Amino acid sequence: METLRTYYYLTKPGIVYGNTLTVIGGFLFASAGRIDFSRLLSVVIGTALVIGSGCVCNNYIDRELDKKMARTKKRALVTGVVSGQSALLYSAILGVLGVVTLYLLAGARTAGLAVFAWFMYVVVYGIAKRRSVYGTLVGSISGAMPVVIGYSAGAAALGTPAGLLFLIMALWQMPHFYAIALYRRNEYAAANLPVLSVKAGALTSKVNIVGYVLLFIAANFLLFSEGYAGLTYGIIMTTLGLVWLWQGKQGFGGKDDAAWAKDIFFFSLIVLMGFSVLISLNPWLP
Repeated sequence: METLRTYYYLTKPGIVYGNTLTVIGGFLFASAGRIDFSRLLSVVIGTALVIGSGCVCNNYIDRELDKKMARTKKRALVTGVVSGQSALLYSAILGVLGVVTLYLLAGARTAGLAVFAWFMYVVVYGIAKRRSVYGTLVGSISGAMPVVIGYSAGAAALGTPAGLLFLIMALWQMPHFYAIALYRRNEYAAANLPVLSVKAGALTSKVNIVGYVLLFIAANFLLFSEGYAGLTYGIIMTTLGLVWLWQGKQGFGGKDDAAWAKDIFFFSLIVLMGFSVLISLNPWLP
């Protein structure tokens, strides 16, 4: 049982579950009320397996960095509870099962998008985050793919709505990750990772957080104004965005940057939940 628990946490279940919400949202949004539940289940399971594979592989790649950070130094690959070889085999099994599931039950296009997301996260982001302050921007690409994967499985073709959903999720991730990097700045500095809060400081991080929240609000309004989402979506997401913006502006007058950044981070999860629920229910909402 303990071994199963160890391997379960290697997949970073929080990331898997969070992204699964957007997969479901993207699928239901694209389905426009005509739900194929077996196809939905297939895309959820397949994508979750691929994401889990990417997270396990990421754990393997980052094991030396994880030794230097308080929140990661007890991970199984750092302590040696799981060997590197076992982790890579586990990642490969999850990835193959996920891609095959998507290919057979959700289509080649959907499977291809999942492979692209895996590559962007494990390889491109894995390199970028070590070398550039723009690594977070690169990471937002892979993080925004699950909603597109879900949309792909639920729609006959990709189009402008899928692009807008991708844009919204990519923009959401920037304040989310900048907040993490700010309240864990000392850990990232110890690991010598060039995140914005380490390289440019707290003020620049705050300015970027507020800027990306503004862009996030605009992207959500565009989804509504172009007729792809209803009035309910427009009102609720604009309200959530404005609250997030107000919260962001509070950081310029506060003294405890870490506490403020944690508030930004936790509210970002509320925003994500709201977004996922609203796009899931969009076909039935006014």
